[in-house]
Amino acid sequence: MRLSTIALNENETLAIVTEKGLVLVEEVNEKVGVAYATELLELLRSGKLEALTTWYNETGLAAIEHGEYTFVTDYVVKPLYRHPSKIWGIGLNYVEHAADLSEVAPNTEPASFMKPDTTIIGSGDTIQIPLQSERTTAEAELGVIIGKPCKDVEEADVLDYIAGYTTIIDMTAEDILEKNPRYLTRSKSFDTFFSFGPQFVTKDEVEE
Repeated sequence: MRLSTIALNENETLAIVTEKGLVLVEEVNEKVGVAYATELLELLRSGKLEALTTWYNETGLAAIEHGEYTFVTDYVVKPLYRHPSKIWGIGLNYVEHAADLSEVAPNTEPASFMKPDTTIIGSGDTIQIPLQSERTTAEAELGVIIGKPCKDVEEADVLDYIAGYTTIIDMTAEDILEKNPRYLTRSKSFDTFFSFGPQFVTKDEVEE
């Protein structure tokens, strides 16, 4: 199943993405008599994503394809959600790219960074180049969305905690980073430096 957050009349809400079009989760609630959250982060926190996915795979998609639901046509795609508890990234993990920055890819612990939620924008939104940078670059990334609290997870159990995946555009003010590797977080934390979405893909759609 694929989900997107869209704006309708300036209100953001969750929709199911199909090949024929988008269907509001709100309409699913009305027709099926359920109460799934209509905001993705709240849906994850509620623990009901699996139930919605099961409904979609077993009966929902067929009902949508048979015309039992209304397709939304006039909408604007928004970020999947706006206030994750953590946006955690791994940097310098490609040897060739590390060399571009006059750095060496770490071979013990990963080079990591966090982004504030002020970096978040939606697909198609304008990325603002900061005045402090003359060389800002973009990288297409795989976003892994964790679906429940976890700590010290064994490698064999990782998939139990992954809710799904999305696409990310991760921006870096590379000229700032090149001055000093300690500037990694600053170079990645300017406003609009994290394009989030447009689709959330549940892990059952991805081969292990």
